[in-house]
Amino acid sequence: MAYETKALFRDDAYLATAEGVVLAINEHGGIVLDATNFYATSGGQPGDIGYFERSDGSRIEIAATVTGETKNEIIHIPAEGQAVPEIGEKLTLHVDWPRRFRLMRMHTACHLLSVVCPFPITGAAVGEEESRIDFDLPDPSYTRENVTERLMEMVRANAPVSTRWITDEELSANPGLIKSKNVRPPIGNGQIRLVVIGEDGTIDSQPCGGTHVAGTQEVGEIHIGKIEKKGKENRRFRIRFGSLPLV
Repeated sequence: MAYETKALFRDDAYLATAEGVVLAINEHGGIVLDATNFYATSGGQPGDIGYFERSDGSRIEIAATVTGETKNEIIHIPAEGQAVPEIGEKLTLHVDWPRRFRLMRMHTACHLLSVVCPFPITGAAVGEEESRIDFDLPDPSYTRENVTERLMEMVRANAPVSTRWITDEELSANPGLIKSKNVRPPIGNGQIRLVVIGEDGTIDSQPCGGTHVAGTQEVGEIHIGKIEKKGKENRRFRIRFGSLPLV
C-alpha cells in the first residue's frame, strides 16, 4: 500500500522545522508521515537528514529521505539503532538546516548554469560542496573564467526565484521548458511544478521538484572548478562554492 505525504518543502523550502504524524513504518523501518519538510532524494538532489523530536524530548536521527512506490510517498530512514515511533504519534521534524541551505544554494546555481549554457542537459548531480551538469555542448569557447563571470553577474543581480504550477497540456505546448535530454518530468498527475527565475520567468523557467533559494544573491560566491570533456560533444561543468582560484 502506497501512502501519500504532504510535501511541505514544495511550498516553503525555508521550513526548517515542522510537525508530522506517523502513518506507517515499513518493513525496513522507514517512517512515513502525513506531512514532512524533509526533501526526498530526486532529480539529482540528495534527500534531507536531521532528526525527529518526540513529545518526551528524545530524538530519532534520520540518515536519509527517499521516495516510496510513488513520488508522493516520502520515507524517512532512521540511523541504525534508533527508536521506532508509534503509528499515530505526532513528531516535530528538524531538518539539518545548514546542509539543506547549501543544497538549496547549489541547486539554484545549477539552474543559473543552464541559462549561461543553453544546451541540452545529459546528466546532473547536486552536492554540498560541488555540483555537476553535463551538457551536449559542441562549442569550445565556454571557459571556466567566462562562465564563472556570467554566473556571478546573475547571482549579484539578485533576481527572485519562485515556483508555479502548470498543467500537463501547458508543458506539452511548451517543450522548450524541458532542458534535460534524457529525463522527462513526470506527467499524468495533472500538474507540473516550475521553478521560475526573474520576474515572470524572464531569466528561466523549468520543471523541477527541488528546493531553491528565494533570490539569486543567496547563492553566494560560486565558480566553475573544472570543465571536462566526456565525449565528442559532451562536457561536464563542476560548480563549486567560493571564488575562482587564481592560476
